[in-house]
Amino acid sequence: MNMVKIGLEIHGYLNTSEKLFCRCKAERVSEEPNVHICPVCTAQPGSKPMMPNKEAVEKILKIALMLDSEINKEFIWQRKHYDWPDLPKGFQSTISGSYAVPVAENGEFLGIKIREMHLEEDPARWNPDSGEIDYNRAGLPLIEIVTEPDFSSSNQVADWLKKLTLTLAYIKALDKNAGIKADVNVSSGGERVEIKNVNSIQEIGKAIEYEIKRQEKEKVERKETRAWNTEKEKTIKMREKEEADDYRFISEPDLPLIKIQDKWIKDLKAKLPESPAVKLEKMIKKYDIDKKNAEILTSNLELAEFFEKTAEKISPDFALPWVTVELLRVLNYNNKMLDEVDINSEHFIELLKLVKSGKITELKAKQILNDFIPKSFSPKIKGEEKISDIKEIRKICESILKKNKKAAEDYKLGKQEALNFLLGQVMKETKKRADYKVSREQMLELLK
Repeated sequence: MNMVKIGLEIHGYLNTSEKLFCRCKAERVSEEPNVHICPVCTAQPGSKPMMPNKEAVEKILKIALMLDSEINKEFIWQRKHYDWPDLPKGFQSTISGSYAVPVAENGEFLGIKIREMHLEEDPARWNPDSGEIDYNRAGLPLIEIVTEPDFSSSNQVADWLKKLTLTLAYIKALDKNAGIKADVNVSSGGERVEIKNVNSIQEIGKAIEYEIKRQEKEKVERKETRAWNTEKEKTIKMREKEEADDYRFISEPDLPLIKIQDKWIKDLKAKLPESPAVKLEKMIKKYDIDKKNAEILTSNLELAEFFEKTAEKISPDFALPWVTVELLRVLNYNNKMLDEVDINSEHFIELLKLVKSGKITELKAKQILNDFIPKSFSPKIKGEEKISDIKEIRKICESILKKNKKAAEDYKLGKQEALNFLLGQVMKETKKRADYKVSREQMLELLK
């Protein structure tokens, strides 16, 4: 069996507020076409690009640092020519090509070498069936991360990409709603085949699997470009592989040489967060957390840091389920991420202290936590105190039984759900203030 070599050219939208060469809003998907446009991003005659978006350059530098890459101090823009309707000026402005110096090179991430990184503008969205073109995304800043052909299986690629996207999410470098796409290069002993624009990690894995099996049956004699057909789950030949000369790269006269100062790199590096892998090990060792819960916490930087702040004042073992179960329950119910709401960790700590001291019940705390969305508050317990007095709870249970005689009879007939109903009525009557354990004990005694 031939040795399989797989390399990736990963493309992602940088998370910026403006496009790369103009002040238009960087909004990839809009309800209306052609609303975030100007003469620059639609290539009107006489228009010139503005200075490159500093935010975009900063984001790609952060990515380079997270991936342990060497940042080049000077790089120039190139014109990459091709004649398609989605690019009205006839070329793409890019830091790549025959004479370009990449933004960064010689990196490494989890054992896979990073050959180079590029910055470029996105073309427009073209519908070849209708001929319509939407320029809303024209000029959005794109990053391209090129790996060496160090992968040998689709599973390895998928696992690596998941960890890559998580790491880049820690620095909010990529548009989280856009996902990533990749050109995938596969070789099983013959010439390499490039599979263009495969969307999603799952589809990338499928494309690799199909191409490996195809190349085992038919040797590839010449480099070629293929497309991935999602419906048929197979690659289809598009053309012979283009070389750099086909794009007629020339230096871009309308854009200046970019110079990166050492101080800028130093300042960016000092502000970088720990990587997910480092934070995972830290969580396990420092807080004595099992790997599964540590992975839940480190799946989101804000969540991990929120737990760390909470664990400064509440014992980690007590705080853990309140973060990984209850807080995530509330966020998921509201379809929100932690950075999309305003939950003050001090308010959360106050709430947990009330539970731990026995001043309020867990059920009451969960109810209060539900109300922390979209903005938390200092929990006030006047009138919300936990009821633990056995005599008081017994009286409440007696009252509930008088009002729900049928449920009591149902329980005696062996219907366990009747007990749950009765206890629910106790919680409703006391606004979730009654101690659940005591309530259950008293209810069972009375039902005898």
